[in-house]
Amino acid sequence: MSGGASSTRRAVLIAQMTDIHIGFAPDEKPEELNLTRFRATLRRLIEGPNRPDYLVLTGDITDHGDAESFAKTIEILHACPIPILPMVGNHDSREGLLGAFTQVDPADGGFLHYVVDAPLGLRIICLDTLEEGRHGGAFCEVRAAWLAARLAEAPDTPTLIFMHHPPVVAGIDWMDPAPDEGWIVRLRDVLEGQNQVLAIHCGHLHRQIGTRFAGIPLGVTPSVAPLVAMDLTPIDQHVPDDRELISTEPPTYAIHRWNGAALVSHYERVGDWQVLARFTPGLQGMIEGMFAERE
Repeated sequence: MSGGASSTRRAVLIAQMTDIHIGFAPDEKPEELNLTRFRATLRRLIEGPNRPDYLVLTGDITDHGDAESFAKTIEILHACPIPILPMVGNHDSREGLLGAFTQVDPADGGFLHYVVDAPLGLRIICLDTLEEGRHGGAFCEVRAAWLAARLAEAPDTPTLIFMHHPPVVAGIDWMDPAPDEGWIVRLRDVLEGQNQVLAIHCGHLHRQIGTRFAGIPLGVTPSVAPLVAMDLTPIDQHVPDDRELISTEPPTYAIHRWNGAALVSHYERVGDWQVLARFTPGLQGMIEGMFAERE
């Protein structure tokens, strides 16, 4: 996959939505909550001031990986003019994703990962971390060989990696992997020393998180579906303690901005917010003064 660059382009904008979970409660009336949240998030992205070059869906697009839920997703996405880069999460199925997004070609081993050559010399790698039947991530020897080969192809090209599962312990105890799980160790071995990798962006945790992995900045974008509660206290799996697990915090999406020299990530929560200021003649002097400070 590739994108055409423009000599006058100021930046590449890569939108990210994750953990939409269509089909979690398909019988809700008048409409499933997750469908409503997805519609609102996509509407904000399309009707807002930014014009992304890509929309990456970093997994858990559906809740059960079924064809009906993927079909509902595609129906909503028909209104989206942005090229879609879909990925599987642990709630999806590869078969379901391939049936809905025919632009995806399986790689070695049937894994659904691929490379996109974006404008301004940016390379995007979408990495498959699904092991069907498992909640946590996976990164086997076949996937390790594929990623190592893709990185070796362009060792001097700025690269952005997307994957569903964060390979880190974030502190949300019931969602976290063990720090030394084999797939995490294997991924770290591939990524260490890969200085061309600008960042890794994930989903899965339903919260905004920033950290580093293998010396690389790593971000987690919050979910479109309801969010995981931010409780960083240890949990005893054998003792229900009535803690909050999921909340109806607003859906969130990210826009990652690459200007050819630096990558910056922005996050917007979607809701019916009140606008308190606009660029009117009354604020022109302030804006001009701020620009003057750049000189």
